[in-house]
Amino acid sequence: MNRDLLRDLGAALAAALLVVAAVVLGTAIENSDGTLHVNWPPLYARWEPHLGPGTPAALLVALAVVGYGPRLAARLGWRTLLGAAWGAAAAWTCSLALIDGRQRGITERLTTKYEYLQVIDRFGDIPGTLRDFTRHILIDSPDPWPAHVAGHPPASTLTFVLLDRAGLGGGAWAGAWCIAVGATACAAVLVTVRALAGEGLARRAAPFLVLSPAAVWMGTSADGYFAAVAGWAVALLALAVTGRRPRLTAPASGLLFGLTCYLSYGLTLFALVAAAVLVLGARRRSSRSGPRTRLRTTLAPSLFLAGFAVVPLLFTFAGFNWWEAYRLLVERYYQGAGGIRPYGYWVWANLACTVLVVGLATVAGLRRAVVTLFRGRAHVLPRADEPSDGPDHAAAQRLALLVLAALSALLVADLSGMSKAETERIWLPFALWLLPAGAFLTHPRAWLTAQAALALLINHLLFTGW
Repeated sequence: MNRDLLRDLGAALAAALLVVAAVVLGTAIENSDGTLHVNWPPLYARWEPHLGPGTPAALLVALAVVGYGPRLAARLGWRTLLGAAWGAAAAWTCSLALIDGRQRGITERLTTKYEYLQVIDRFGDIPGTLRDFTRHILIDSPDPWPAHVAGHPPASTLTFVLLDRAGLGGGAWAGAWCIAVGATACAAVLVTVRALAGEGLARRAAPFLVLSPAAVWMGTSADGYFAAVAGWAVALLALAVTGRRPRLTAPASGLLFGLTCYLSYGLTLFALVAAAVLVLGARRRSSRSGPRTRLRTTLAPSLFLAGFAVVPLLFTFAGFNWWEAYRLLVERYYQGAGGIRPYGYWVWANLACTVLVVGLATVAGLRRAVVTLFRGRAHVLPRADEPSDGPDHAAAQRLALLVLAALSALLVADLSGMSKAETERIWLPFALWLLPAGAFLTHPRAWLTAQAALALLINHLLFTGW
């Protein structure tokens, strides 16, 4: 066993011990004073071992991706790979959700008292509701919004209102929407990695993006849908700054970034990921493109900003004040469990949640990403199932910067104190950008087996809240 693999296993062991500490200490705190407000810390879940109709399907998907995923990812045509990754990610997410049964796992997830579907009938007059939205954010306000409606800008709720008006109302359609759209985030990350770090690393990352423990919470949380919107905003920006049709991709990216900010306040931190994309795009463009491409991409920033302005202007003209709503949200957050949950526990236990979301393989990959970026030594070795000699050092550094930018955004969210608990759902959009770190790993099938085993254990032993 080589030294790098031992260090990978050491990083995975340290992450596992962090989870154990969060479980043991969290259980003691919750049993002592009940301030964590979760039944199975650090997750918003309860202990409930069970099987379900999704169990055989989940096992089959896991076996197929572990057995054939790395080889197919290396050899399929690029567009075929994107379609296959989306389909496999959707199948994995759906099968995991069905372990809880169709009703509990999909149909009822977005219909609880905390969720968006509870207020569909209050959006009969959409402009009027938007003008009045901030008046119902605080708990002690007249007819306050449910927790998730109050905790997000109105574009999140409007999505389900518009689905309802299109004849796709109810929990089943809402759940199907979140699974189908959320699974496209996998393809968005692949497009970005290919644009910035090359196709070889994107192909390596594909199986890890498909067979992720994050799928436990992607189906059927609205945050999975948010992750896809943010993911495609980043992907289109990566295409724009590397010279791929910037007149089309730049404004489309801006439009989706604007929508992202009106789906979730916390996703404004994707500005850190966008900044990394701009830096990486400039490096890649200057080294590989000609004067004509560089001239075209100089228009990208202004086109991006033009696209970005659309959604904020629409909501502002409709009467919704984003800044005022966020101020009131902070006040409501501390009116509820957020004002009781101890920061001293959650500031590190949130990271244990993230380990459960991204898996031990991602932790090991992040270790290699740090070494690659800061020690100037690439940790990407050729694999037997690859037709080439493997990615070069510069490409590895670009991928390392991308995943570590996402990690930095997640850490800022953690330190803010506005995400105490439930981060397995809230941080899904950031967590997905950590998964490409799996591209740095050797022995991909062994690491994929660990990823699948973790997801299956969580979904069969616990009943998660989202």
